Formats: sequence, C-alpha cells, structure tokens
Amino acid sequence: MLDFPLQCKNLKEQVESILQLLQQEPTLRSEDITPVQTSLSKAISPKFEIVFAGAFSAGKSMLINALLERELLYSAEGHATGTECKIEYAEVDQERVVLTFLSEAEIREQAVSLCQQLGFKTVPNINQADVINLLRQGSEAIIQQEGGESKSERAKQAKALMLLLEGYMANRDRISTVTNATYSMEQFNFSNLKEAAGYARRGCNSAVLKRIEYYCNHPLLRDGNVIIDTPGIDAPVEKDAQLTYAKIQHPDTSAVVCVLKPASAGEMTKEETELLELMRENTGVRDRVFYIFNRIDETWYNTQLRQRLDDLISGQFHNSSKVYKTSGLLGFYGSQIKQTSQKDRFGLDSVFAESIKGLDGKEETPQFVYAFNNYCVNSGKLSSTKFRVSVNGFETPNQNYVRILGDWGNELIQQLIQDSGTEEFRTAITRYLTEEKRPQLFKNLADDLEDICIKLKKHYQTVQRNLDSQPQEIETMKAQELQGLNQQLQQIGKDFSEHIIEEVNHVINNSCDSFEADFKQLQSRMIRRLDELLDTFSVAYAYRRATISHPRNATAPLIAILVEAFYYLANQLEDILVESSQQVVANYFQRLIKKIRKSEYYRQLYRLLDCDGGIEQEMRILEKQVSQALVSAASVECDRFVRESPRFYDEGTFSIYQFRQTLLQTSQGYDAESIIEAEPAIRQLLKLDFEPKVSQTIRKSFRQTINQTLKTQLLPMADQQADEILQQYPQARAYLEKTLEQEAEEKIANNRRLLNIVEENIAAYNSAASNINSCLQAMQLYDHLLPVIGDLFDTDGKFANNGFLVSDVV
Repeated sequence: MLDFPLQCKNLKEQVESILQLLQQEPTLRSEDITPVQTSLSKAISPKFEIVFAGAFSAGKSMLINALLERELLYSAEGHATGTECKIEYAEVDQERVVLTFLSEAEIREQAVSLCQQLGFKTVPNINQADVINLLRQGSEAIIQQEGGESKSERAKQAKALMLLLEGYMANRDRISTVTNATYSMEQFNFSNLKEAAGYARRGCNSAVLKRIEYYCNHPLLRDGNVIIDTPGIDAPVEKDAQLTYAKIQHPDTSAVVCVLKPASAGEMTKEETELLELMRENTGVRDRVFYIFNRIDETWYNTQLRQRLDDLISGQFHNSSKVYKTSGLLGFYGSQIKQTSQKDRFGLDSVFAESIKGLDGKEETPQFVYAFNNYCVNSGKLSSTKFRVSVNGFETPNQNYVRILGDWGNELIQQLIQDSGTEEFRTAITRYLTEEKRPQLFKNLADDLEDICIKLKKHYQTVQRNLDSQPQEIETMKAQELQGLNQQLQQIGKDFSEHIIEEVNHVINNSCDSFEADFKQLQSRMIRRLDELLDTFSVAYAYRRATISHPRNATAPLIAILVEAFYYLANQLEDILVESSQQVVANYFQRLIKKIRKSEYYRQLYRLLDCDGGIEQEMRILEKQVSQALVSAASVECDRFVRESPRFYDEGTFSIYQFRQTLLQTSQGYDAESIIEAEPAIRQLLKLDFEPKVSQTIRKSFRQTINQTLKTQLLPMADQQADEILQQYPQARAYLEKTLEQEAEEKIANNRRLLNIVEENIAAYNSAASNINSCLQAMQLYDHLLPVIGDLFDTDGKFANNGFLVSDVV
C-alpha cells in the first residue's frame, strides 16, 4: 500500500470529476484526455515498473545485480535468454522466488527456429536423446569454427540452442506440454532466495524459464518499485526480442533504463536506435529514461573508442541529464569481494568457486579477474603515487589478483567501485525513486490537467458572462428580439442566397454526386436509344414513305431513304432527350427543396414569419421555367441532327467510303429489293453520322446548356428572394409580437436554468480542483496548482486564493 498524503486519498475521483465535467461540454468534448488518464494511472499506481532494455550482452543483468548488490540474475558473455525477470520488494522474512517454465511447445518452436538459422536440416524432436546429441555436436562444431561462443552471431545462436536443449533435458519433469507451469521455491526445496537464484542463474535453467519473479528486500524496491529485466532486442530468437519491444510499449511501463553498447562497439546499432524511438512514443514513460553506456572500462584502453563515445553522447544525448557510464562487471563483483579476505583468496574460493573449476582439473580465470588486473595496470585510473600496482608475468592471473588485493585491500576495491560508475548510477536512481519519482508523477498530472482546467474555466466564465448579460425582464427581452429582427431577416436572405450559389457551383464543378448520377442516366438513355433505333431501323418502311411522298414515281433514290432516316432518328432522340432532361430537372429541384427545408435559415424563417416567405413556391415556378428552357434547348439540339456531320462527305474518311459503297450497292436496280438488301450498309452509314453528333451533345454541348440554364435562372432568383424576405419585415414583426411574450418568458427561464447549471458545474469544478491542489501542496508542488473559478476579487482584481483572473480572455 502506497503511503500517500491524506489529502491525496481521493485523487482519482477528483480528477475523474474534472474529466466528466469536460465531457459534458459539447465544445470541449473533442479534447484529448489520454495524457491526463495516463499520468493519473502512473501517479496512483501501487507499482512503478522500471524496464531494463538493450541488446543482449549489453550487461543489463549484471547492472541490475550491481544495483541490488546481489547476484540474482543470470549473466554470461554472448548468451541471450528469453526470460523476463521481475524483481519486487519483500520484507526480509518474506523473500521468495516464483519460477514459470516455457511449455514444451514453446521450447520446440525456439529449437526449430534456431536450427533453421544455423542451417541444420534435422527437424528437432526434443524428446529423442540421439537427436539432441546430434544437435549438440553440431552446435559445438559451429562454436569451435567461429573461435568461441561469443565471437559471432552464429556462435551465439549455437550456444543458445545448446543451453535450450540442456535445460529441457534437465527440467523435463517440470515442463508441461502446452501450458506454462509455475513453481514456488519451496517446491524445489530451496530454503532461501540465494539457493533459488543460484538455480535460476544457471544458463541451461534460464534458457527454459519463461518468467522469474523475485521478491527480495532492498531499499531501492520500496514504494512499489519493480525492476524488470528483458531479453535482448537483438536476441537470436526473434520472438524473445519482440517481448522487449512489447514491454517498452506497455502502459504499465513507467521508466526505462536503456543499457547501450557503444562503450564497447563505438556506435549505436540499428536495434538500439529503434529502441530509443519506440521509448519516445510511449506517453507513459515520458522523460523517465536513464541512458547507461555500460562496459565503459573498454574505453579506458582505446583512445579512439573513448573519443567516439564522447562524441556520441555530446551529439545525441546532450539534452538528457540521465546519462551514465558504467562497468557492471567491475561494479558488481567489486561490491561482492568487499566481503572477502585473504582466507578465501578474495572470492576465488567463494564468489567465483564455480567459475574457476576447469574441465582438466586446472584452475580457470574468471572474467572479472582479467578485467581487474587490466584495470590495475592499464586503465590509468589509479594514482601511481597512491597505488603502486604491478602484474608479474611469472604469476598466473589469479595469483596476481590475490597478491594485489593482499597488498592494497579495500582501499583499492573502493576505488575500483567508484571508477566503475555503478555507485554513481545507484545513487542517482535511488535518489530519483525515493525522492523525486512521486513528486514528478504528480507534477506531470498537474501539468496535463492544467490545460484542461484552463479551458474549462474560460468556457464557464464565457457562458456565465453571456447568460448574465441577457435581459431578465420579459419586456426588455421582447425589445431586444424585435431590435434584431431586421438583421435576422437580412441574414436569412443572405444565407439562402449563399446556399443556392453553393448548390449551383456544385453542379457546374461536377461535384454534386446525385446530379452527376442523373446526368449519366441521361447519357446512358440517349446511347441506348440510338442503338435501338439503328438496330430496328427499317429501310422498307423508309422506302414506302419516300414513294408515298412522290406518287408519280415508282422508285426512290438512296438520298431519299437517308432523308427519311435522318428525320426519324432526330425526332426519336429528341423525345428521349426531352424526357430525360425533365427528369434531371425534377430530381434536382426535389433534392434542392429538401435541403432548403432542412436548413437552419428555413427554420428561422418559419419562426419569424410562420411560413417560408414564398421560397418553395418560387422554387416550383422556377422548376417549370428551367424545365421548359431545357425542353426548348433539347429540341434545338436534336433538330440539328437532321443535318449531316460537317466532315461526313470529306474525302479520305470512312463515312464517304461507306456512302459510295452503299450507293454502288443500291444502284444495281430500280426496284425496292436493291434498296432493302442494302439495309445493313445503310444502318452502318447512319451510325457513322449519328454517333459523333449524339456524343457531342451528351458529353459537351448539352451539359453546358444545363449548367448555364441553372446558373442564369437560379442565381437571380436567389438575390430577388433574399430581397423579398427582407421586405417582409412588417409581417414578421406583427407575427413575432404575438409569440414573443411566451418565447421571452421561456428564454428567461431557460437562461436561469442554464446559469444554475453553470454555477453547479463551477462549484463541482472548484471542489475537485481545490482538493487536487491540497494534494499538490502536500507534495510541495506549489508552482503547479490548478486554477479555480471565483466570484470575489481582491483589490488587484485577482483571486486571492490562486491569482487567476476571472476575466480570462477566451
């Protein structure tokens, strides 16, 4: 349970009260409240999760061990584990470990993935000893070829596969097929945290653990602080790397310790750059990011590497105050050997007892011993006058290590820890978590709330001023309404005119979808009708009409047939164009009148006149005029179809060729049969002439005619109708005087009701803001108090309680 000040106990309810008030206001409802909700959850959360993230082998686990001065987490050069480790606070007698294993299915999936990356053709059956032995031999061969398990990406993958298979074989009885089995340390018969941690730290065990939860006693973990160690962002198993990215983005993550490798590599990797960008996107983290350049000891021996690191920090991290250089290896083991002495060879027989055991019986040298000896002689960190340290070539590294510590003891160890930077980082993060964290979380909440509070305050004050300025007496209200009547009518006329102009422009600019659909229907009907007329055109019927017209003659020329055809097709197409035009006009005016009825100016007009001022009647009259104008235009347009196209008889065109071929065919005889037999050719000839003319009409000329007709008819009407509306002032005044008394009475009552609501909201807001301010004051955040809304001024015209003006300008 967090030890909040008494004034902060109801903080969540108070903040939610302000957010609820914001949501009640339509004009403020679109405000983004996500930052407030996020900062509120962080401020009141019983846990504060600090995620350690970075590349594998960056030293995350070692750094955590150094912070807690306990060897809890597994750390090995070149090995990446997919285990997520969580470390929470517990009292001394409550320390424990909870272990959750991967399922057999998950282990198999990882094994298959690693085998594919390594190029093994064997499909791993992890329950067959011979298959496992084969894979182990292949992995060992790869490690040997690469020159060591940490020398290349391929070697690291091979080591990961070996540990995974070894861990599965060693813990097969504890691993479930498809579920994640969880065990307490008592189920393993561990009597204390050290034994459980020792088991979990072993590489093969760590490889098959999905999650480790430590509950241990350390001041750093008080106040709900939770340390989380994640897999490397470039882990050999892609799924493991994604766990880290997901955790960085998780809303529960409150701070990130980004452990970077440039101290040993000289530059940022692509994965590290992506990690930094991802952290900036999590609003729950904000600026709570600690940048740790680990393995700083490697720069002590390489001037170029040290310069590149300094340039990187000054270039990319100069704006951050949370940048630290550490050597987790030297810092952690330095803190461990402080408790050792000559008796156990300064930890060789205790802290490093497992790591110095060689396969051939010879004593191995721990990595720390190499690093320690190098530090003493080559780092340049030790004063030559204070520490006269030497490394003898005739002694083993372990013998040099024991001799040096025997000569210089704790004074040298303390200098080592100081130079490692871990003590500085521990002091900084401890200060942040114990002194700065909670006030900063509340400060963030106050800052996020302030913008919302200012907008709410200004909104309430504006509404309150507007309502207060309204007349409180019925006669005064009536006079005010009548005074603005002329202006209202003028505005209604203007709105109507602008609406008509806008609608006409939509048609002219082809941006009215409904009109476009209607006109496309007209085009389609014209094209279909032309096709029908050409397909059904009867030469025999045209021949009869031609001979009837000339009773003295017993035959008719091809030209006479074409003349009959031209008149027939033009008149039939005119009927369709007229009918379609009338339908386009009817649909357009139907939609336009419907839109007018739904408009605000139309509603206002009815309120002022109890009618629409003649708008709809005028629209109906205009509809007939537009329709008649387009019928006339359609008649003229189709009448021109009777004449051949201008280029119909031009030399070199297909139409003149078709005409000559048809004429040649029909001139073979003088009876009707020779004409009738040429019917397909005559139809083709008509098609060649009529298709371009119809296309020109429906795609170019007639659309322009419609646009121009609508524009010349509607726009003058709109201006005239706007003037007509203004001229109806006497009728509007007479009607309004009849209804205004009741309206004024209702409006005054409504204003009073709205004013009461605003005052109630102000009171609710002030209560919530004052309670939050009490909490902020208890946290010593006097510069981040929220504004409250008052109605009493001090002598300077400001509120005495917080100095915010009541007359803030919106």
